[in-house]
Parts: sequence; structure tokens; C-alpha cells
Amino acid sequence: MKFVADFHIHSKYSRATSRDMDLDNLDKWAKIKGIKVLGTGDFTHPEWLKNLKDKLELAEPGLFKLKNSDSETRFILTAEISCIYTKGGRVRKIHVIIFSPSFEVVEKINTQLGWIGNLKSDGRPILGLDAKELAKIVLNSSQECLVVPAHAWTPWFAIFGSKSGFNSIEECFEEYSKYIYSIETGLSSDPAMNWRLSSLDKITLISNSDAHSPQKIGREANVFDAELSYPAIIEAIKTKNPQKFLYTIEFFPEEGKYHFDGHRICGIKLSPQETKKYNGTCPVCGKPLTIGVLNRVEELADREEGFKPEGAVPFKSLVPLEEIIADVLSQGTGTKEVEKEYKNLIEKFGSEFNILLDVTREELGGITSPEIAEGIIRVREGRVVREPGYDGVYGKIKIFSQEEEKTLSKQSTLF
Repeated sequence: MKFVADFHIHSKYSRATSRDMDLDNLDKWAKIKGIKVLGTGDFTHPEWLKNLKDKLELAEPGLFKLKNSDSETRFILTAEISCIYTKGGRVRKIHVIIFSPSFEVVEKINTQLGWIGNLKSDGRPILGLDAKELAKIVLNSSQECLVVPAHAWTPWFAIFGSKSGFNSIEECFEEYSKYIYSIETGLSSDPAMNWRLSSLDKITLISNSDAHSPQKIGREANVFDAELSYPAIIEAIKTKNPQKFLYTIEFFPEEGKYHFDGHRICGIKLSPQETKKYNGTCPVCGKPLTIGVLNRVEELADREEGFKPEGAVPFKSLVPLEEIIADVLSQGTGTKEVEKEYKNLIEKFGSEFNILLDVTREELGGITSPEIAEGIIRVREGRVVREPGYDGVYGKIKIFSQEEEKTLSKQSTLF
């Protein structure tokens, strides 16, 4: 069956997350978004794990559903670990996603990680543990587990990050590299950027939301046409089977908050070429710039832009529906007008992904304004203006030109 999956999220027990990140709200928003399989996140946290055990029951092999419910949402056991350690004379800060096939395996993993650090302190625990040793613990608990470097390119906490990462998977995981089948691209990179590294040709690129609030789930995701089970999902990821793993759903990478280089305090945003001109320092204050994802890809790439390796999983770049509506109405996301139109579209067409990916212009035009319909189609076709994010500041994707926006603002009261 065809379904959308978002594996990397966080619970309300992680820092800087919404109090609404509980199973009932996640189930509700999975339906709104059109997500069939959702990661639980944070299975290392004792309170969240107790919650998962109390409220979930096995549905298909390795997948869970809410007890006493006919909900079609399925949950897959996942967690993210922050490994901070010294290796090769440098401090490394690597985030890693773990997939587990069962609660029994989760208990094994948690027992060993609990000997190393405090799992109660945060849903995403910080451990003084080499990423290679984490892989060893997880895979010794079960060979069915999957170990995936998270948001692989972000500067501060990633395997390829400019501030604390490595130059290759092998450098990080050593003899356990052969068990790393996948990496997560993160919001600031897309598959096309990763395709420039021949060393990643055998690696499956997955995309997830890393959501800290229910409304953000699915902002990046994965689309499968496979049996609905943990083994089938893991096998599709490991093998990159084009009949099973159809495509990923991506942010336009410029919208991610680490795409360009820059210095947020000084309001400086630079392309890799401009950074080179300034020797990597801020032209305002002289301090080192935060080197972004695009620059880091350029540094490690051994191929020109535009190369696509054989057997690569395709991708589609989208903008969240609420942002499209907000752009048309010249309103902020979360405002009454935007929420009203968002609910109207969801009620008529069932889910956000159905609207963004499949509903025709004619169908949209019968329900919403021509301008919102046009915005959805433009995003679908990639006809957008991109303002790159930098040093922790999200970028902006503009759908309409300034002249068009003036016209739209005059019409907004009609919507």
C-alpha cells in the first residue's frame, strides 16, 4: 500500500517542544497532514516510554496504534540521541536517530544507555558516547534496528556539520560504517545536494520533520508503496527499492535555517563564494561565520551540481499549506483568516498532502480563491522565489512577486 511516513519527531519531554506533543494530538495531526506512519520519538525517556506502553498496542509487525481506537495512524518506535565526545583531537557533536522493532529491544537499549548518562533529563538525551559505540550498543540489542545520522549537514550537531562533524561516514563510524544504510538530509539540504558526493551513492537519503509541535509533522517526509510493517519499511530503506521507496518530500533547502553561511547577530548572510572572499569571517565584527550546509557540501563534493546517480530515490519540494495561504493573504501563519481557509481545504480534500500533491487546479478553484489555487500549483511546479536561511534564521520561500503581492493585498479582504 502507498503511505507517507515521518520517522523523526519529539515528544513533550524534549526541550523546546510543545506541551501538545502527546499521542492524541500526534494522531489527530497525522490524519490532517495525511501521514500513515509516524515516529514516536524519544523512546529513551522513561515517562514517554511509559506513556507509549500504556496507550499503544501492536497493530502490524513492529507498528503500533492507539488502544481502543479505530485510528489508521501507525507509530514506529524511534528516538534521537545527542552524542558529544572527543575524537581525532576535536569535540564532536553528532545526533543519531534509532529505529527499534519492539518495546523489548527498546528496554535493552535504554538499560545500556542509562549506564552512560541520564535519560530522564531530556527526550533527546545528551550522552558522552562515541557515535560508533552507540551503533554498537543498538545493533547488539537487535540487528533489526536501524541507525541513521540525523540532519546530516547542520553545522553544530551532525555527522557532516562544519563545526563538529566528520568528512565521511567511515571516519565517524569506522568498522560500523557497513551498518549505516541511510542518512537524514535535514531541512537545509535536499537529495540533489547530497548526490554530489559519490561516497553517498550507496546510502539511502530519508527526510523527516524533526517536529517540536504537532502542526510541524510532515514538513519533510517519505513516501512508500510497501507492506505496512516495520520489516518492510526497514527493508525498503536499506535496499532503496524504487518500487517500494517512491520519493521523499522536502523543504526547499533554502528555507532551512542553515543553508547559507552567516552571522545572525550582525545580520550577515553570505553565499559560499562571498564567504571565501571574506576568508570565513564576518565583515561587520570580524568573528568566524557559521558555515552553512551549501558551503559544506561544496567542500566535500566530488561532482558538479546537477548530477543524479543511478538508482537515486526521487524527491519533491513543497511548502506547507498554511504558509502558502498566509503568503496569499499577506497574513501570518496561525492567524484566524489563515486557519479558517486551511480548515476549509482540509475538510473538502481530506489531507494536506493530498492538496499539495494531487488535487487539480480545477478542483482547488471550486473550493478556494484562484490566488490560493495558483499558489499551490506554483509550489508544486517549483516556481518560487527563494531567500536562503543562515546561522539559525529560517529562509523564506516567496510564491508571488512584490508587484503581485500588492495586488493580492488589495484583494485579501474578499477572501
